[in-house]
Amino acid sequence: MTEPTAPPPVDDGTPLRARVVRADRGALVVVPDDDLGAAAHRADLPRDGLLPLPDGTRVPPTVGDVVQVDRTGAWHATALQPRRTAVVRDSAGRTSLEQAVAANVDVVLVVEHLDPEPDLGRVERLLTLAWRSGARPVVVLTKADLVPDPEGMAAEVARVAIGVDVHAVSVVDGTGLEAVCALLAPGVALVAVGPSGAGKSSLVNALAGREVMATHGLRSDGRGRHTTTHRQLVPLADGAVLVDTPGVRGVGLVAAPEALDTTFADVAALAARCRFSDCAHVSEPGCAVRAAVESGELAERRLASWRKLAREAAYAARRADARLAAEERARWKRVTKEYHQRVRGAGSPRP
Repeated sequence: MTEPTAPPPVDDGTPLRARVVRADRGALVVVPDDDLGAAAHRADLPRDGLLPLPDGTRVPPTVGDVVQVDRTGAWHATALQPRRTAVVRDSAGRTSLEQAVAANVDVVLVVEHLDPEPDLGRVERLLTLAWRSGARPVVVLTKADLVPDPEGMAAEVARVAIGVDVHAVSVVDGTGLEAVCALLAPGVALVAVGPSGAGKSSLVNALAGREVMATHGLRSDGRGRHTTTHRQLVPLADGAVLVDTPGVRGVGLVAAPEALDTTFADVAALAARCRFSDCAHVSEPGCAVRAAVESGELAERRLASWRKLAREAAYAARRADARLAAEERARWKRVTKEYHQRVRGAGSPRP
């Protein structure tokens, strides 16, 4: 992507509604929201890197956000429009803050390779991330030309991707791409999430009909290379756009019980039949979940995956609650300090 240049100063006082196509440290690259194919312009962020939403919440903008740009003098973004959807991940242990990976997307492409063999647990994790976003998840299994039975492997993945379309594709011979291309339409925004080496950049190039992303093979240890090092909005065919994201080897989940119940609809349905509403599905009498495992109806791996993600989601929820409580204490401390300063000022003798 060609590095944009700063726009000429425009002193007409007319704000611009723009879409973020790339978010760098200290700067945004935006295009007019009604013309996503326009040449990008750079707009400087506020000093703290946060922008207000209509409810007053201040958050860092991300790719796909719609921002208001003040074009009086030097261009700068002043506010965020409400997000229709947001792909959000936990900040992976550093803080209790959430990180928006992409905003205002309609479809989340969960990209997983068929060679090496798909990681079902990772697919379940990314599907939970996708369901939580509010967008439609679609699983795309790449490298179908490298395995003898791509459809059989896709069927195995489909068993854990309940209610989600699963497509086995090859960008080498074009297998399965028609179904993914059918998702493209004017104004539709997609985001691709998946591990490094899954072929996301090659998929983006195939959907764009031209080479818009650099591609690399696997490293000497068999792990994927981080071809994409930043998130950016890429124009595709038929007026659609796609957010290409760096590969992820670990994704921290934000607490989302509804998303977990959707991803693990089979486990949730069984849990509803347990004798006790607070059943932990370990050794309680009348546990429908354990009975399904013992009968072979539910795989032990599936239950273990659900437990792991449920623990992570609960931990993220506790951290978020602690952060919100700390922020509220800090706010009241600040309000109290300002109040006492005003009282002292009002009581000071006049000169």
